Amino acid sequence: MYVVVVYLQNERLYSNLFVKICLSIIMVYIAYLPNNFKKLFKELIMFYLISFVFGGSAFALLYFVKPENIMIRNGVYVGNYPLKIALLGGIVGFTITHIAFKLVKNKISTKNMYCEISIEINQKTTNVKALIDSGNLLKEPISGYPVIIVEKYKLVGILPSNILGNLKEILQGNYSDEDTDNELEYYLPKFRVIPFSSLGKQNGMLLGIKADKVTIFFEEENILIQNSIIGIYNEHLDKNEKYTALVGLDLLERRNDSEFTSNIKV
Repeated sequence: MYVVVVYLQNERLYSNLFVKICLSIIMVYIAYLPNNFKKLFKELIMFYLISFVFGGSAFALLYFVKPENIMIRNGVYVGNYPLKIALLGGIVGFTITHIAFKLVKNKISTKNMYCEISIEINQKTTNVKALIDSGNLLKEPISGYPVIIVEKYKLVGILPSNILGNLKEILQGNYSDEDTDNELEYYLPKFRVIPFSSLGKQNGMLLGIKADKVTIFFEEENILIQNSIIGIYNEHLDKNEKYTALVGLDLLERRNDSEFTSNIKV
């Protein structure tokens, strides 16, 4: 969009700083559709940061390699721009951005590593503290629903004890109909078997159950998970019990465009 208006006849208008900022805001809004001003501001800062890094890297390379090609129109470079300079500038900009984000990620505060989760099954609710885990990419293989791993001890209030006490038998198909009653008939169709290669075990199987509703409380937002599977973990996830669940970082990062999530303003 900005590249187009640069070539319009009204140079004075489009060289105005205020107009440039307005055009940037419009581009960011169209691209990301932020649902509040705070998110719009964050996306705008990210837009300028990436633009400055990539544009600055390419322009600096051109200045050192072929300074005679530098021409400015309305404050924007519009001269001959060799393809190899553009590609090399992109590589340098990507490297700088990658290193910078890696350094910042390593300094994320402990507060941002955790979130609170409310799980509802059969009109019963429990709250757990979850670690935001970038390595948790588990999905239910048939539906593709995201999997939130929860210690079975935190599900005592919402799942019958004869389910939680027979996880292995249910996974192996040895849980006979004689052991069921009218209450269990509600839960059995919700069971899912989830293959995994983590949690200290390779090629394992995790019993999951489809939740009626999951709400994640993160960064002053209530994120409603419309379709998700609760993976029932039979051990403790953390020996210090700082958290009792694992939620994938990918689920939070894609909350604005994910078919499984919707945002509720607090």
